Amino acid sequence: MRVVRVEHLSKIYGHRFNRVAALNDLSFGIDAGEFVGIMGPSGAGKSTLLNLLATIDTPTSGSVWVAGAELATMSESAMAAYRREQLGFIFQEFNLLPDLTVADNITLPQTFVPPRPKDLDARLAHIADTLGLTRLLGRYPDQLSAGQRQRVTAARAVLGKPSLILADEPTGSLDSMAATELLQYLTKLNLEEDVTILMVTHDAFTASFCNRIIFIRDGAYFAEVTRRGSRQQFFNSIIDMEATINGGGRHRAAVDRT
Repeated sequence: MRVVRVEHLSKIYGHRFNRVAALNDLSFGIDAGEFVGIMGPSGAGKSTLLNLLATIDTPTSGSVWVAGAELATMSESAMAAYRREQLGFIFQEFNLLPDLTVADNITLPQTFVPPRPKDLDARLAHIADTLGLTRLLGRYPDQLSAGQRQRVTAARAVLGKPSLILADEPTGSLDSMAATELLQYLTKLNLEEDVTILMVTHDAFTASFCNRIIFIRDGAYFAEVTRRGSRQQFFNSIIDMEATINGGGRHRAAVDRT
């Protein structure tokens, strides 16, 4: 099943002589259960793409389909339901409420708008176990490490069983050990829970945990690489493509940062 379908997507800012094309006739698709990375140089249109998928912005032309629904045709109420029920967000800023426990932070989006899911407690227990958060459920955000807080945001994102998880530089605020741990947990969610993830990153190490990378440049589709061998081989392929897209050489390093 195709979860995301982007067709001839363009986004232009400005008017007349001061027009900037953030996205330029971009097309791609993502199937259910994929873990896809979006990479490209600064200004390539990565953030604009996420904003369009999240309905924070609207396209100038083209269409975006998520879980079989075209976003541009949705009413305001349908769009709100889409964001609440079909999307999960993992961003660089944790956005946790300091006065709520870990458990309450995770379940808040599911309890904010009634009715409360009948199996919410069972879902929470399962996701907390999957992400190694069970012993932390009674703690508060300021009692957690940065890596633990980011895992809480991941649990919150996936608890509602969305069609798609959007991750925007999720390791950007983490040290290498915490980043590796988070990426291993995201891989576990992807493989064991069949969670579909679209992750924007500038980092080849982070990208090597995906199973496919789509490269964009100047707002347009440039190329993609798919993992077929080891993660080290995939990492090398990502580095090679980065060198091509940036027009220069990049140093290769081992993917093991721990």
